[in-house]
Amino acid sequence: MATPFFVMQNVHSPSCGTPPTMTNATSGKYFGYFENEHGEQWTFIFDRAEKTAELRGGDAGWENVYRVEDGRASDLVLSAKEARWLQACWEAATTFQR
Repeated sequence: MATPFFVMQNVHSPSCGTPPTMTNATSGKYFGYFENEHGEQWTFIFDRAEKTAELRGGDAGWENVYRVEDGRASDLVLSAKEARWLQACWEAATTFQR
């Protein structure tokens, strides 16, 4: 099917940079999206072949890529809700990798 079933618009100002384009046109990746109560958007991408994960957020600057290891992003302060979402993404993406 070529019709997207989930499309999210960037709600951040242009000063936050250009958000990443996420597509599952090629397989092997897990994608996660979160928007907190303040409208701050986050994306999570796990590459199953490389076993690497990245986190990006509008308020953190879309072009900044934060490496995720064991469900945590170093050098980034997240709220408790954001941290729980990130951990849930990690678990969903890596459960069958073990």
